[in-house]
Amino acid sequence: MPLRPASAAALPRPPEGLEPIDRIKRRWPTYIGAALTLAMIVGLGRELFGHGLAGLSRAAPDGVGYYLCVALLYMSPPTGDFIIFRRLWRIPIDGMAALLKKRIANEVVFGYSGEAFFYAWARQRAQMVAAPFGAVKDVSILSAIAGNVMTLAMVGLALFLGIHRLTPEQLEQILWSVPIILLITVPFLIFSKRVFSLPRAELWWVFGVHCTRLIAGSLLISLAWHFALPAVTLGTWMFLAAMRMLVSRLPLVPNKDLLFANFAILLIGEDAALSELVAFTSAITLLIHVVLIAGFGAYALVKRQK
Repeated sequence: MPLRPASAAALPRPPEGLEPIDRIKRRWPTYIGAALTLAMIVGLGRELFGHGLAGLSRAAPDGVGYYLCVALLYMSPPTGDFIIFRRLWRIPIDGMAALLKKRIANEVVFGYSGEAFFYAWARQRAQMVAAPFGAVKDVSILSAIAGNVMTLAMVGLALFLGIHRLTPEQLEQILWSVPIILLITVPFLIFSKRVFSLPRAELWWVFGVHCTRLIAGSLLISLAWHFALPAVTLGTWMFLAAMRMLVSRLPLVPNKDLLFANFAILLIGEDAALSELVAFTSAITLLIHVVLIAGFGAYALVKRQK
């Protein structure tokens, strides 16, 4: 009598080390996500016990306006990304947590590590998007291009309004940075058909969202500083916010913090108050990172136990 084949449920499960190779390959997004989460925790600990605690020990600004603007400023990058990927992928609301982790990874691990984390998160949800690499790549490149375009606009503003406040060395650094920014940006525009995956209309829309986010971020940091030091006019803080964006993206400036501090001190003349405000703003941003990572970890632990 011939033997009948065993049902799939009756077949013994292969040992862990002998699992099919395609199952093992599908697990790599989980491994990358776990590794980057661990790197975020290590990076946060280093920053917190380095300069973070010192910044939090400074005098805290009074009033809720400062803290509201800082909170909105913190949420502006992930919110911009959420708007973009909501349109591209119909990303669910829990994708905001992944985008917050993306921001934290970029700031405390290394540049664009957040993109790797978010890509791994998207790959784990293949039912939401089949091939996420193209969209993540395009959105990241357009974010850099938008930053470079805004930087060039800030160079023009700085030279028009504040050229007399620059030393000859600082002016030379800024002017030499301009062609480098152009060299970084122009090739992506020339070879856009080979570089980008999304349709042209979507690319322009994503670029517009990035530019709007950058402008909103400069306005929010200006308002936060104004609430903390109301004696300084909002227009002055907006000029400083523009200089902050400019200085942060100049490739040939070796000490960006020093150049920005020189701008600020020359403009408002409050050395100690400004130093404490900048230190406190950086520290409270770090504290938000720590609280969010701890909250995400606690939520994952509770969810796993259920």
